[in-house]
Amino acid sequence: MIPKLNILKSSLFRESATLATGYITAQAISLLAYLLLTRIFSPADYALFNIFYSYIEVLVILSTCKYELAIVGADNETESSAVAHFSLKLNAAVSLLLLTIVATLYLTHSLPGSFSRLGALSLLIPPMVFFVGTSRIYTSLYNRVRRYRKIAASNIVNAASGALLKVLLGLAGLFRVGLPLGTVLGQAVANLVFRFRLSSLQLPKTTRRQQLDAARRHKNFPLYIASRDLVGCISANLPFLWLALYFDQAAVGLFALALTFTFNPVNMLSSSFERVFYARTAEKVRNRQPIAHTLRRFLLLLNAIAVPVAIVVWFVAEPLFSFCFSNSWRGCGIYVQMLLPWILLRLSSGSLVFISYIFSVQNIEFYFNLAMLALRVAAIAIGIHMGSFTLAILLYAAAGALVSASLLVWYLICVRRYEKSLKDSL
Repeated sequence: MIPKLNILKSSLFRESATLATGYITAQAISLLAYLLLTRIFSPADYALFNIFYSYIEVLVILSTCKYELAIVGADNETESSAVAHFSLKLNAAVSLLLLTIVATLYLTHSLPGSFSRLGALSLLIPPMVFFVGTSRIYTSLYNRVRRYRKIAASNIVNAASGALLKVLLGLAGLFRVGLPLGTVLGQAVANLVFRFRLSSLQLPKTTRRQQLDAARRHKNFPLYIASRDLVGCISANLPFLWLALYFDQAAVGLFALALTFTFNPVNMLSSSFERVFYARTAEKVRNRQPIAHTLRRFLLLLNAIAVPVAIVVWFVAEPLFSFCFSNSWRGCGIYVQMLLPWILLRLSSGSLVFISYIFSVQNIEFYFNLAMLALRVAAIAIGIHMGSFTLAILLYAAAGALVSASLLVWYLICVRRYEKSLKDSL
């Protein structure tokens, strides 16, 4: 049964729509840019870029230790400010340490594994980690006070400036460096949007002692959330960190484009929903109010829209990709079809990831990510053993779908237990 449309008139929907509009606009800009970028850069260039960005996604978790997530759920404004200041300092320190390590390895010709394929591009990793980590912290600060337009504006500026810079660098013939450098500069410009009028948030001043105390109170985030996300991020990037060492770069580039045009919009949408629901649901739980009804209606509405879209994409993926990105990218649609079941489940489960934060059950969620990593390692190992990149990706996607479905069920069980505790307390 599809929920009543009066949910569309609620402030919750409007706030979600503000963030989603920003993300959709950013994705639209990226899509238009890809129509040109895929005619400038080759699949091999995109494979190299995705190796570069895979390291960013892994290392940025270590640079903030996921403390930015504690900003939203902090009990008061002083504690929230203390966590934010601690996160900013931690991110800067880790990024500086990372720059020292990477520069040393590069200058001594000791870059390991797929890192060695990046060469001088590895020097762009530390600044990108810093800019991404800072952006995540600012996003949480604005999310706490529900200034979603600022978050949406930053996403749009990031997409627009990054796309423009990549095109200009590509036209200048800087094919190897164009995609990574354009991404770094685009993220730096987006951070300036957050910095503008940051003082309007009126963050309380905090001492070093208050910051350390707040970090200790929220130690579950580095202990469980960061560990969970680190495991999940490594497993998510295995095709670029591991498979890229054994198979043709062009094949890796085709899969990278398919992944970009499926999971980037899905992750952005689920993140926008998660941010809005996290702030509101945390407030309701603090006030001992029910949450199940709203979450169920949201999931019904979400899937009522997403499932028909996925069916259409299944049939048009291959001809659409070949038409939009030229015949050199033929084969992307096959990977999109493999990913679709997982994408649908990920959209729902990713929107509810905040459930583990609210009920402090991050330790249990960590085991789901360990299972995901084990399944993906097995999938890729089988693909390498069989000499089939396609088989590796098919098994990799199946593992993701299985764990995403399991997580969704577990989140709903957590909500049901909370609702039962409310009834028992009456």
